[in-house]
Amino acid sequence: MKRGSTIFLQVVTVLIGVGVLALLLWGPQVEGRNVNATQFEIYFKDPFLAYIYLAFVPFFVGLYQAFKILGYARRNEIFFQRSVRALRIIKYCALTTAIFILGAEAYLFIFIRGKDDIAGGVMMGVFIILVSAIIATAAAVFQRILRNAVDIKSEKDLTV
Repeated sequence: MKRGSTIFLQVVTVLIGVGVLALLLWGPQVEGRNVNATQFEIYFKDPFLAYIYLAFVPFFVGLYQAFKILGYARRNEIFFQRSVRALRIIKYCALTTAIFILGAEAYLFIFIRGKDDIAGGVMMGVFIILVSAIIATAAAVFQRILRNAVDIKSEKDLTV
């Protein structure tokens, strides 16, 4: 892959990470029930918010692995076992994120439904679950293809 395009994709990956982090930190401050709350009340008295922050740890781990894969591609080292391992980690991170968000959706339906309007939160959760499932599926397909290519390359190296 060309050096310029991989650097561009790495920059986009970093910008996605910064954007998601900014939304995670800024979102609770503009939420309707936090209008008159202090910073301490917003960030340290809401167990649901702590759960959401915990749910996004695998997202950032997967984003870092994507950054690493792009680095391997830039150095023409994509056909190695470490790339297959990074894709496997991305797949598991996407599935873990989806499971965490599914738990948050269950919390909204069980404890919040009827007391507050949950439509926006549910829609965001469904969107995140859908995107995570797509990423996990794509990572699994790419992992299988890359593992086969690595196996063929290693067999070729052994016969030469």
